[in-house]
Amino acid sequence: MKQCMDTENLHRRLAKIIGQIQAIDRMIEQDIPCEDILSQISAAKSALNKAGQVVLEGHLKHCVRDGIEHGDADKTIENFTKAVERFANMQ
Repeated sequence: MKQCMDTENLHRRLAKIIGQIQAIDRMIEQDIPCEDILSQISAAKSALNKAGQVVLEGHLKHCVRDGIEHGDADKTIENFTKAVERFANMQ
C-alpha cells in the first residue's frame, strides 16, 4: 500500500509522535504536573489523528479511485466505509 500513501510525510509525522511520547514518558519521571502531561498527551493524540487523516486521504485518492475505476465499485465502497469507521473509532 506504499503507493497510496505519502510515506515520507507519514514517517516524518510518526517520528515526531514517537518523540512526543518519549517526552511524555520523561515528564512522568520528572514529576511534571498532571495538567502539563495531559496537554502533551492531547497534542500527541492530535498528531496521531492527523497521521490517520493522511493515510485515509491517500487511501481515498489512490485505492478507492482505482477500485471504482478498475475494480468492483460496490466492494471498494464497502471497504472504504470500513476504513472510515476504523478512523472514526480512533477519535
